[in-house]
Amino acid sequence: MDGRRFRAVADVVGGEIVPETLFTYHESDGEIWAEYAGGAIRRGHLVGTRTGDTLDFRYSQLNADGETNNGHCVSVISTLPDGRLRLDETWEWESKPGSGVSAVEEVSEGF
Repeated sequence: MDGRRFRAVADVVGGEIVPETLFTYHESDGEIWAEYAGGAIRRGHLVGTRTGDTLDFRYSQLNADGETNNGHCVSVISTLPDGRLRLDETWEWESKPGSGVSAVEEVSEGF
């Protein structure tokens, strides 16, 4: 995961992530973290762990309206036919009501 970049495959219903939101992931010794921004998100961070093909993390973000929110997400890693990674996510807000599913896919170098 270290250094890989991802974008949502579609707008996330009930969430604030859109295809313009760019995530940059990092990984070391089972720890994962990322920073993200774009679309309605001014700045976001996530931190958690990786066990096999599963990521379990908390996220915290600042949106364009100046609101902060946070939540929990579990993502399952799969490999697309072209070799890029896909994360299928199950998430829930912890700072407000709401939950859902979404997917992000690795962007190629010329995104």
